[in-house]
Amino acid sequence: MRYVCWLLIVFIVLLFLRAVLSWFPESQRPGTGTARINRILIDLTDWALRPLRRIIPPAGMFDLSFLVLVFGLFIVRAALCG
Repeated sequence: MRYVCWLLIVFIVLLFLRAVLSWFPESQRPGTGTARINRILIDLTDWALRPLRRIIPPAGMFDLSFLVLVFGLFIVRAALCG
């Protein structure tokens, strides 16, 4: 169970790193180190966000599916890990 709790925390951190990098346009520019990191973060987290995006429409420039996923993961972590 300890590993599941650890993996949940790591995934939440990856989601937050992805969100922070999305605020910087230079992280999207191809050929930069941050673009590679951004691509890795997208590849690691998009599988969880994609189904939520089909259900939850964006609110302007805010991705509400991200918030739903993060809050859901915090709830799951609190239930499993105490």
